[in-house]
Amino acid sequence: MSHAEKVTELLRAHQDRLVAAFEKQDGGTTRFRDARWQRQGLGGGRARILERGNVFERAGVNVSLVAGEKVPSAVSRDRPHLADKPFVATGISMVLHPLNPYTPSFHANFRYFEIADEEWWFGGGMDLTPMYGFDADAVHFHRTLKAWCDRHELGRYDEWKKTCDEYFHIRHRNEMRGIGGVFFDRVADPSPHPSPEHLAFVDDGLRAILDAYLPIVARRADTPYGEREREWQLARRGRYAEFNLVYDRGTLFGLQTNANIEAVLMSMPPVARWGFEIVPEPGSPEADVARFLQPHDWAGRDTLAPAG
Repeated sequence: MSHAEKVTELLRAHQDRLVAAFEKQDGGTTRFRDARWQRQGLGGGRARILERGNVFERAGVNVSLVAGEKVPSAVSRDRPHLADKPFVATGISMVLHPLNPYTPSFHANFRYFEIADEEWWFGGGMDLTPMYGFDADAVHFHRTLKAWCDRHELGRYDEWKKTCDEYFHIRHRNEMRGIGGVFFDRVADPSPHPSPEHLAFVDDGLRAILDAYLPIVARRADTPYGEREREWQLARRGRYAEFNLVYDRGTLFGLQTNANIEAVLMSMPPVARWGFEIVPEPGSPEADVARFLQPHDWAGRDTLAPAG
């Protein structure tokens, strides 16, 4: 079994565990359906998708293992010395879009690359996108991620939080996609293959997902809402879609490798809207969201975390 296949085996086990937990959070009546895909000369994957659930309007968890004779430009544009070299890539990605506007969307991915016999690395991370901001949720999310990073010598919370804030920035809107999280790339060492420490770090990060996100879902999913909140949610989802289609490297990589298009675009919200110059009323909960869309030290000790 190759190193990439060993990583894929770990990711598939987590896919099953995460899907079971998300189904339970949704109420247990709506199930993820299984969509396996294969491309000749590329590889394949297994997409798990839930739609029109009680809590999640759309949720997807995808694992893929692909290979090619030429590194896609989504990778080589930042590493030109790798252009035209064969690669193997495996990864898990997930996006959850809840129905209730007060419940934030969540994204995470962990990936592993091998370039010829020359380089390997891990990348990934996770981030949170609230449509309505709550300090308590942001603090909980970031402190959980920091605790995960602090448990490992490989962890670099402060550095990776800054990278996340910069990466998930919608430049044409001058705002972040959400409250960020952690985002890392090229976690590796000079050895010819990943060490047990690297695998333990990824394993623990995937386990941290439920601790970071599900308590927030449980706290917000039954909050009463009406048409106003739903319309605001759809407008904010429009910003989410803008980022994914304009800037996201994972989406670009999937398109460039001719991967399964449904799996590539499962990150998109099921329903969104765009309006001309949508400006929330000053002092409203919708206007308050703006302060969550700029970098903030949510994990810092001086951060206030009201229970509301």
